[in-house]
Amino acid sequence: MEENFDKSLNITESALSRIEKVMSSNGDLGSKFRVYVTGGGCSGFQYGFKFDPDVAFDDDVIEFKGFSVLLDSMSYPYLYGSTLDFVEDLSGSKFVINNPNAKTTCGCGESFTI
Repeated sequence: MEENFDKSLNITESALSRIEKVMSSNGDLGSKFRVYVTGGGCSGFQYGFKFDPDVAFDDDVIEFKGFSVLLDSMSYPYLYGSTLDFVEDLSGSKFVINNPNAKTTCGCGESFTI
């Protein structure tokens, strides 16, 4: 699993490939992919992912060939140093975050505590 480690959020080749594939198959999505943290989930915080046409004034914009990944200023400290991956297994396919800042995670890996 090759990763890009020169960014505030590391992204695996698998995640890069999936984002590019979805964007190229649906031109209406634009060229920006937002990764964020919200309150909720069984462990306190949960990860979110969406295609977002707008860049906020306080977004960290991580440029890649053909698209950008956006991190809002509230999510940035929770996600800094994390790795975004895309996995396909028996439970389905999904984006997952490997977060070194998380103290605990839930069983499904979609929520965490700091």
